[in-house]
Amino acid sequence: MNRGLQGRMVRQTTASEPFEAFVPFPLPPDPPLEVDLDLLERANRALGRLDALTLLLPDPSLFLYFYVRKEAVVSSQIEGTQSSLSDLLLHEYDKAPGVPINDVEEVSQYVAALNHGLERLRGGFPISLRLIREIHGILLARGRGSTQSPGEFRKSQNWVGGTRPGNARFVPPPPEHLMACMGALEKFLHARSARIPLLLKAALSHVQFETIHPFLDGNGRLGRLLITFLLCIEGALSEPLLYLSLYFKEHRDTYYDLLQRVRIEGDWEAWVAFFLEGVMETSEQAVKTAQRITNLFNRDRSRIEKMGQAAGNVSRVHSCLKKKPVLEIPRTSTEIGISQPTVTSAFKRLEEIGMVKEITGKARDRIYVYKEYLDILGEGTQPL
Repeated sequence: MNRGLQGRMVRQTTASEPFEAFVPFPLPPDPPLEVDLDLLERANRALGRLDALTLLLPDPSLFLYFYVRKEAVVSSQIEGTQSSLSDLLLHEYDKAPGVPINDVEEVSQYVAALNHGLERLRGGFPISLRLIREIHGILLARGRGSTQSPGEFRKSQNWVGGTRPGNARFVPPPPEHLMACMGALEKFLHARSARIPLLLKAALSHVQFETIHPFLDGNGRLGRLLITFLLCIEGALSEPLLYLSLYFKEHRDTYYDLLQRVRIEGDWEAWVAFFLEGVMETSEQAVKTAQRITNLFNRDRSRIEKMGQAAGNVSRVHSCLKKKPVLEIPRTSTEIGISQPTVTSAFKRLEEIGMVKEITGKARDRIYVYKEYLDILGEGTQPL
């Protein structure tokens, strides 16, 4: 539906150059959305199957640990970082990756911001402007965005695309309108009377947050986190398992075009259809990934059981690799309480059957990766 411009244009001037900034109307849209109920129902069912993963997986904490990190990598890549999932795991392992340290720290802070937000929400704190600022402060605490006022709403004009507001693709609200826009968004997030289905609420809120662009940096990453937080606090997900960053990354031109169509034409329906398709595709992919990982673990456990006397120690190393698919001998020895020579022997057995691969090529300080596991986890995380 074409509702026309979904806000008002405010004429501004900077460096003697005039430009127009966009101040969005409060949510929900008017007239109300014409929702494809069949698509909404299918997206809800897919989300339900995804939530059931926490009951079906033998150790859901393992899947969640790496799934969160995969999301952190992909979401940060959309903003221009070049680090991979392997880089992040090596960084957490105190090993220097082969990419700029700021890139990896940026990804690492995303994980910290997500964990902090969930902890606060589970402690009864609502999604609020205060919490959004808190999460932003952690998100930009280190890395390239650390100079861009972490935890503070912007006090100057920003823009999307172009080199200045005058040639930008989109100019968000001027700073003097920002708090009114964010206050209206907070009110919408807490509204109970509107009876808007949760997935639609998440879809609308994401667009509005990206349109307001309340921070100098980190808006895209925080806007994507907001989707997950909303689904968790409203009870649609018991764990943060839905992440749309990979879907947005793979369809980024469509994603940006649809955001702009909402603002200029009011075509919320096209955006919502895209969003719900993303929920279905992402949910189904996560379920398939979990099944592949479970099958891999079962297959490799069977291979280890055929190793005779060595099977016990090799199995303990395998259990360690499931928790951390990037390992070195001394830390593995300490973690599972067996000698370094025994751990070395276990890694050699795993290397012989192609389960692990040594990645340093050095005689000392060797690092092993659980290759097939890391390959499955890392699908879609190659830098743009």
